[in-house]
Amino acid sequence: MRNRETVWLTDEEKDFVRSFLIEEDDDILAFNKPAGLPCQTRKTDDQTFDKLLWAFAKSNGKRPRMVHRLDAETSGIIIAAKTQPAAAALSRAFENREIKKTYLALVPGNAKRMTRVDSPIGMIRLEHGMQISGIGGQPNVKDVKPALTRFHTLAVQDGVSLIECRPETGRMHQIRIHLAHAGFPIFGDSIYGDGDNASRLMLHAHRIQGPHPIGGQFDYTAPAPPEFKGFVGGGHA
Repeated sequence: MRNRETVWLTDEEKDFVRSFLIEEDDDILAFNKPAGLPCQTRKTDDQTFDKLLWAFAKSNGKRPRMVHRLDAETSGIIIAAKTQPAAAALSRAFENREIKKTYLALVPGNAKRMTRVDSPIGMIRLEHGMQISGIGGQPNVKDVKPALTRFHTLAVQDGVSLIECRPETGRMHQIRIHLAHAGFPIFGDSIYGDGDNASRLMLHAHRIQGPHPIGGQFDYTAPAPPEFKGFVGGGHA
């Protein structure tokens, strides 16, 4: 996985990315990505997760490769492939929906009765060129595709619900738009809810499971950040 041009990182950047590496073997790197770190951007000078993977490059210039993404505002588990065969195997697993992902979300209200949202999702292009997601059938929503997310409310306290979210499809902003559509926009969601009611988007990629490139299964978990425990009791996430 040689890139066209080597990216040189500072010692601080290398220490930063290694600080959220939680597990590693010969084929996979698993990280607990902090909120606010984008996976990729169009600006070459931005600090991104993809760029930081150069900290793990080999002397021959080959480096790990991302096989999926998280929104910049979302924290939690993200994996990268260390070899080309591993990248190909993991990409196939994602395409074949063999990867299971579990997220934690904090929303206002009592969401105990909500178990699933099965609403198609399409794209909306805003005036300044940004694309966001929309529910099929709404004005200006194009390229609509089926989308299903399953939910399980883990705890409700003081008007706040802690929800386990399991997307069965992989549409952009799927969990965020499905929760907003159901009347439970995620705390801190500046696109589909109220960006001022929390210090960050309260969505965390908690667990990822799937077929390992060399056989068997991988199963990685990223503990919920402190912001979540402060909302609901301290011990639920």
